[in-house]
Amino acid sequence: MAHSDQALLARILVGFALAYLFGFERELRGSPAGVRTFSLVGAAAAAITSVAAKSSPQAIAGLVTGVGFIGGGVVFRGQMGAVRGVTTAATFFAVVAIGVVVGFGHLLLGVITTALLLLTLELRHIPVLKYLEADRYADRFANDSTEPGPDPPGAG
Repeated sequence: MAHSDQALLARILVGFALAYLFGFERELRGSPAGVRTFSLVGAAAAAITSVAAKSSPQAIAGLVTGVGFIGGGVVFRGQMGAVRGVTTAATFFAVVAIGVVVGFGHLLLGVITTALLLLTLELRHIPVLKYLEADRYADRFANDSTEPGPDPPGAG
């Protein structure tokens, strides 16, 4: 195996491992998309980027389009019109971004990004950090999704 092949394999393995962490987290939280789905997406993004980065940068645009299709499949309206799956869809997008970063060979940046994004997903479950979760303070502020009242005089 040539040195460049070893570097490509390392990128794909790192992309797989980092994406696996997101799949594990999503499975823990009850998402229908878990370790298998996320691992496939992350490894594929790293592989495509590793091979196509110099010869076909349009392939990266294709990754973004493809993940939009997958993400759209996990977003749906549940009971009482509540939208579900948006976090999982956004996590798919993040995993593709990490796969692209890793595919370009920026392994440390991929690891740091993974740590930050996993921290974001887990804020409410880490005792010390749960105070950074916005939901704790939402009842103190007006909800943007409520119907606006009439326009004030002179507005328009």
